[in-house]
Amino acid sequence: MKSKKWGTLLLAGVLAVTGVFSLSGEQKVEAAGSITTAVRKVSVSGRTYSVQTVNIPKGTKAALGLAQGQVGQTQSFASIVKNTNATAAINGAFFNSYGGPADPYGTLISKGQIIHTGYYGSSIGFKKDGTVLMDSLRANVGGTVSSKPDKNGKSRTLGWYATFVNRTPDAGQNVVLMYNQARGSHVGFSGGVAVTVRKGKVVKKATNTNTTIPSDGYVLVFHGSEQQNADRFDVGYTVDMQFTYTDAYGKSIPWDDVVTAVGAGPRLLTNSQISLDAKGEGFNDPKILTSSGARSGIAIMPDGSVMLATVNGATMNQWAQIMKKLGAKQAMNLDGGASSAMYANGKTLTNAGRPLSNTLIFGQWVAMQ
Repeated sequence: MKSKKWGTLLLAGVLAVTGVFSLSGEQKVEAAGSITTAVRKVSVSGRTYSVQTVNIPKGTKAALGLAQGQVGQTQSFASIVKNTNATAAINGAFFNSYGGPADPYGTLISKGQIIHTGYYGSSIGFKKDGTVLMDSLRANVGGTVSSKPDKNGKSRTLGWYATFVNRTPDAGQNVVLMYNQARGSHVGFSGGVAVTVRKGKVVKKATNTNTTIPSDGYVLVFHGSEQQNADRFDVGYTVDMQFTYTDAYGKSIPWDDVVTAVGAGPRLLTNSQISLDAKGEGFNDPKILTSSGARSGIAIMPDGSVMLATVNGATMNQWAQIMKKLGAKQAMNLDGGASSAMYANGKTLTNAGRPLSNTLIFGQWVAMQ
């Protein structure tokens, strides 16, 4: 598998700027072409649907818009759009909208950094050169920790992994969690053992009391029975972090150069053919499996452009058929229901029925990736 050292990436930090992450040297970048909108009529299962669509030309910059600039918060769709200065936007990954932390469920990548991990569904990813990918992405985070050299100059090196990135654990859950500044200034909860890493070195190890996340590093929290693995770390130890990208079957996939990604699903089309398998992707909610409702989706078109789309009152099977009739080559579902939202060229085309956690944004003045 391909892997990439996180040292430089994470130590540089991720600065939240009005809902979209920005590193020093941010530049304004002109879109490759005009973003256009249309309402298209599509007949499926004896019914005609009015589908709101937005066409994003190939090469248009894409970025992640987060509520209040952080993972685990919510904000109105209109505020996220305004703060990010997007030309077009659509709601993104599923998230916890029914009480408790508003953590996403899917994998999120911003500025080439994993800022949330999910282990089901499908993801869409955007490379810096404008290439768009769609796959059953699984982002795996781990690394090694090395003790201080002993009197003979030898040190012990052991492996470690993170179960989740920037997520609040459930009570009693046995997990290892990694937090970077996409989470905000603190991890957001108390409990477990927190290991603070700065510039590749452990600088603090203590019981987690809503630990501060350093701007030049990250925090690992060992929760539940995983607390015993915190014994591998001590102040002064050297920590290396790596990440690998695989599909749902464990096969390495070429996502190392992806700078923006959102995980949701299920997949609707693969190479212009319906490939819907919601249960196989880990979905069990009737709202996905059988019910009809408001849907949001994203597609890669045969010419490499991207189509955003929303529709009301469709089952997932009907949604897949609609995407096929719209001419999509690859397509996947995004969060829907009250989360369904879309904007383009100064106008809200689909209104969200609740505050959102995350969005995909596109346009003329998206921050340089």
